[in-house]
Parts: sequence; C-alpha cells; structure tokens
Amino acid sequence: MSLRKVHFLLLSFLSAALLALGWPQYGFPGLLFIGFVPLFVIEDEILQHRERYSRFYIFRWAWLSFFLWNALTTWWIWNSTIFGAVMAIILNSLFQATIFLIYHFVRRNLRPMPAGALLLSAFWIGFEYLHLDWDLSWPWLNLGNGFAAYPKWIQWYEYTGVFGGSLWVISANVLAFNILKRMMTEKHSRVTGPSVAFGMLIVIPLLISFLMFNHYEEKGKPVEVVVVQPNNDPWSKQYGLPAREVVDKLIRLADSKVDSTLRYMVFPESVIYDDIWLDNIDKPESMQRLHTFVKEHPQLSLIVGASTYQYYGKIKATETSRRFTDTGEWYDTFNSAICIDTSRHYDYSHKSKLVPGPERLPFPSLTRPLQDMAFDLGGTVGSLGTMKERVIMGGRFDSLWVCAPICYESIYGEFVNGFIRKGAQLIFVITNDGWWGNTAGHRQHLTFSSLRAIETRRDVARSANTGISAFIDQRGIITQQSKYWEEDVLRGTMHANSEITFYVMYGDYIGRLSGFTAMLFLLLAITVTLRKKKI
Repeated sequence: MSLRKVHFLLLSFLSAALLALGWPQYGFPGLLFIGFVPLFVIEDEILQHRERYSRFYIFRWAWLSFFLWNALTTWWIWNSTIFGAVMAIILNSLFQATIFLIYHFVRRNLRPMPAGALLLSAFWIGFEYLHLDWDLSWPWLNLGNGFAAYPKWIQWYEYTGVFGGSLWVISANVLAFNILKRMMTEKHSRVTGPSVAFGMLIVIPLLISFLMFNHYEEKGKPVEVVVVQPNNDPWSKQYGLPAREVVDKLIRLADSKVDSTLRYMVFPESVIYDDIWLDNIDKPESMQRLHTFVKEHPQLSLIVGASTYQYYGKIKATETSRRFTDTGEWYDTFNSAICIDTSRHYDYSHKSKLVPGPERLPFPSLTRPLQDMAFDLGGTVGSLGTMKERVIMGGRFDSLWVCAPICYESIYGEFVNGFIRKGAQLIFVITNDGWWGNTAGHRQHLTFSSLRAIETRRDVARSANTGISAFIDQRGIITQQSKYWEEDVLRGTMHANSEITFYVMYGDYIGRLSGFTAMLFLLLAITVTLRKKKI
C-alpha cells in the first residue's frame, strides 16, 4: 500500500472515530464539529489532483468512514439479529457515502466553487430529510440527533428541529477545514477571520440556548401521571406468559401509585397481546380486567400498548392485508396504543412509522419473496397496518388530550408534530427496548425523547417494558428515570402545554429547503458536464 493510501486510510479512521466519540449517550458532541474534517482533507486532495484519481475514488474512503461510524454507534442491533445489523450498517453507510460522492461530483464539475457550507448542507440535510420517509428509513444517525444528551445546547430546536443541529455541525466542519487548509498552506495571516467565524458559530448558538434554558418556565396545567415498567423479558418471558398474568402484574405495580389525583397511567408497547379485534375491543379478558381497574378509579385514563386486528372479510382493503389460510378472508394487524376510560369509547392509534423488516417489508412488490428472511429488530416479521392521520386520546371529559408515539415513531420530529397540531398537550412514548440488551441502543432511544420535548415544548412520559422509563420536562431534561432491567413504577407531575412552537407550525422546513437546493446544484453540475462533453 502506498504512503498516500495509508494517509487516506488513517484519515478515514479518524473521521469515523470523531463522529462515534461525539454520539450519545456518553459521547461529547463537540467532536461532531470536526468529525468531517479528515474526510474533507481526503476529498480536497483528490479534487486538487483529479487527473490522478477517478471521480469515484472518494467513495471508498467515505464509505469506510461512514461504515465504521455506523458500526461503532449502532452495533447493538446485533443483539437482536445479525442479519439486521449487517443490513442496517452496510446500507446506511452506503447511502451516506453516496451523498458524499455526489457532493464531490458537484464540486468537481463546478470548480472553482469552494467547499462551502451551503453545498454540503444541501446534499446531506436533503438526504436526511428524504431518509425520514421511505421504505428503508433509518434516521437514527441524522446529525442533529447527536446533541440529544446535551439538551442545554439546543434549546433553539423549538425553532429549527434537529435539522438545525445538522446545519450547525456541517457549517462548523466546513469552517474548521478551511482553517486547517490555510494553516497547511502556510497562509497563517488569513486564518484569523475563519477562526473568529468558527468560534462565533459555536459560541453564539450555545449562548442563545443557555439563555433560553435558564429563562424557560414550564407551561400548562399540572397533571399527575404514572408510568409502569413491568420488565418482562421480550426474548424469553413476555410473550410466553398468559395475558391474564401480564395484566395482573401491571395492575399490581400500578396500584401502588394510584390515588384520586392521578389523571393518566401509561403502560408500555405491546404489553397486551391476546386477540384484540377493533370491532370488538371489549371482548378479550385482558381488556375487561383493565376496564374494571379504570372503573375503580373513574378519574383515570389508561394508555396501553397492544397488538390489534381489523377484519375485512372478502375484501383486500389495504396493501398490508393478510389472509386467513382456511377461509381466504382478509385482515390487518397493528401495533397500537389504546386509551381506556369509563366512557367505553376507545381511542386508539396505530404505529405508522414502522421498522423496515420486522414491521414493514421494504418495497413489497420486489421483496415479498424474501419475507421469511426479514431481519427482526423487535417486532412481528411482515408488514403491519398503519393509519394516515395522527390520533390524540383521552380528553373527552376535561379536554386534556395526549398522544402516544410508539417506539420507533419517537425519533421522527415532524411525525410527532402531527399529534401536537391535532391538540396533544402531553407526549407519552410507549416502547419495548429490551430486544437490544443492555447496550447503547436503549440509552440513545431514551435521549431522543428529549429532542421531541424541546421541539414541541411538551412534557414527555416514557413507559418502557424493558429499557428505561422516564419523565422529561419541556426543556428536554430527564427529571426521573428507572433503572435498566428492573420492575419500576414512576409517578410525576407533568404540565399540559397548549402553545404551538415555530417548529411544530412549520415542521422540517430546513430539510425541504435543503432538498430543493441540492437538486438545483445537482442539475447545474450535470448541465455543465454535458456541455463540456459537447465541446
């Protein structure tokens, strides 16, 4: 291997290490501000000597960096499934490397354009935005998520959402690279300006955020809420227990925290799994027992995760419909949140951001033959049903409305906004994070709820079957949390806020603008390339 290749290899490793060491929960996000710099050094070297390197040469080094970053931060998928870990890490790093290749292609064809923040921000954030809403969606490593464990740094997410953080990271990296390049070319006299700009870019958003944090006060009416963590092992215990035994355990744990002032109780994802058909929700014994419990505490509304079914008869009503083998009739299965109160009117919401593989078969017309090989990230293999509209729950008696994002849904900011725009004043995240073991996976997932709290200025209660249950205030601070792999019941006072933030109102406008700008740059680069070929 030549000395130059060794140099490129070390730089690729360094970039991956900086990005990984900056990732939550225990990483220091300040490293994200320089994580791309080694890759920029490689890209610039290739650009300056493009007669020596092909236009695709950058791809191998970018893919190596992003593969290592993905592996170091999401390796915990392996605890659930080897196939799932391999596919998630390889595919996501391929997508990221392709974006970096496109960025290099545009730079190569639009010279002398410098490595500006606008150019890479447009392509990278445009990709992150598109990655939120397609069959292989996996936005876990969107750059703005990297500050999830440091909510004091990002209080302005209520205006920008996580894409504001992505823009912050990329802009800082571009400035840091320009400083380094000038130092390497001995233009020290020209370093002062970029250095000042870099310092201001880091310090000013931090100062604004600290001021917002210190002056923010919880808004809304106080509400007493209990979250239950039954700690049933999803691998060897949860789904082998009789449904009655699971419900009895939930009620036993909940009883210790109930009094006349309690307004909401939250049970975790998929904790009820006997046959709940939406046309006859009352029928299963588990639902009857929970309704009896609520009748004993009539002021209480109960949010519970359940597996539910919808019967369609002879009609294949949706693309996710399944067929009974004996009768040929059709039905859908859902991962649902159900609200139980004394009214006998059941609000329910179906999980609609589904994990590729176990909950939704990607590109079903192409991959249906591979359904048996679908990787299991913690759900039922196959395609679950979804719902187009967000549904809020529980405010029938006192107009105190809540929403219940289910597990994976809680990492999608604009998706959660849909609940808030409908009138949700509190967020209850119900999840089951035990599939990944005691790894970074459940800790990262916990911190992402802090992002939703800041973006929406809503208190968040988190009920995990296994994982970490918690209360999070409107500033994104975790005020109470359970320990991993222990039964627990937490009670907290939440604040039912009705105000709408700028981000809730306008959503991922930074992502949409970036995607549009990226397309303009790409079309311009293609046009220039075609014109050169004609000449």
